[in-house]
Amino acid sequence: MESRIERLCIERGLKMTGQRRVVARVLSDASDHPDVEELYRRASALDQNISIATVYRTVRLFEEQGILERRDFGGGRARYEPSEDHHHYHLIDIDTGKVIEFEDAELEELMKVIAGRLGFDLVSLRLELFGRRRDSRARERTASDGA
Repeated sequence: MESRIERLCIERGLKMTGQRRVVARVLSDASDHPDVEELYRRASALDQNISIATVYRTVRLFEEQGILERRDFGGGRARYEPSEDHHHYHLIDIDTGKVIEFEDAELEELMKVIAGRLGFDLVSLRLELFGRRRDSRARERTASDGA
């Protein structure tokens, strides 16, 4: 069965080699936003002959074709997610690096209003919030108070 990303590749006329299919499948199955090193780790578990260079080339090709979107959530490594038609936003836990996706129609409308107020029509948007869980700050304070 073809993965969602495999279908997009075929629709865009890309030749689907076995190793490209593996990378596409790993990306389609990912519930997180893996970097290339993590993609390689997962892909090589499925195909021991795949090289990290192949993963890099495949990711670059998928990005050039608009199949993947590159994200920079800090930490010095680009992370990837499939391109999507709907808007969603990211909240990044600065302690764990976990990325939480969310949608918010009210927030999207507010961004359109702000752009309009500044004399622009909004054509694209991206929002990345960086935060720390409240309960982790409370634990840090308790630990430092007791030291």
